[in-house]
Amino acid sequence: MARTTLSARAVLVTGVVVALAAGATGCGASAADDDHPDHRSFALTGRTLTIDSDDSALEIVASDTANSGTVDVTRWWQGSVTIGKKPKVSWTMKDDRLVLRLRCSGLVADCSARHRVVVPRGVAVKVGSDDGSVRAQGFRDALSVRTQDGSVHVTDSSGPLELRSDDGSVRAEVSSRTVRAHTQDGSVRLTLDAVPDRVESVSDDGSVTIALPRATYRVTTRTDDGGVDVSVPRDESSAHVVNARTADGKVTVRNAN
Repeated sequence: MARTTLSARAVLVTGVVVALAAGATGCGASAADDDHPDHRSFALTGRTLTIDSDDSALEIVASDTANSGTVDVTRWWQGSVTIGKKPKVSWTMKDDRLVLRLRCSGLVADCSARHRVVVPRGVAVKVGSDDGSVRAQGFRDALSVRTQDGSVHVTDSSGPLELRSDDGSVRAEVSSRTVRAHTQDGSVRLTLDAVPDRVESVSDDGSVTIALPRATYRVTTRTDDGGVDVSVPRDESSAHVVNARTADGKVTVRNAN
């Protein structure tokens, strides 16, 4: 009789947990639902900002109107943990390294965060994200972005770019003279408004598309499984170098419309 009671309790507890999990999944926390975001300014002493983020979508903006020597951050977030510790967000700055964290763990946990970081022009930025998409715009100085799980999208920038996603697409609509883009799982799509000096684009699993201004280029392409379409004028002695490779997908190098 005791065994039957114990078994029934186990089934009941399991059922409750499953129901809670289903409820949490059905609702889905979204940072967009935060109507009262937090704001904070951090002092920047040098000319390079490093952003270390985990479990948050990032928007990074270089602005002429931003205060010199100051990084302005806005944070939106929502979260709940039914069985586990209360979720927590934090932001700290030390030695020009901005650390953004969302702690959300438990048997039934549902959290979402988004940060907008505004930096003054003239500041180079290095971004490392463990989990979350990264969007950036307005950079005239060097920008380096790496995310382990999330897409990367850069617009309205002219500084050197180094963009990498271990799992996600990489996109850029820029006038940068040097662009390096790499994704292990996802497509790469680059549209350049100025004739570049060097473009390197690699996808381990996904298509690669590069749209270029009219000029003559030294183009190298490779795909292990997919087609190649190069329609820009080619010259092996050109100073404008384009390298496009993918292990699985089509490679396209064409003139921008």
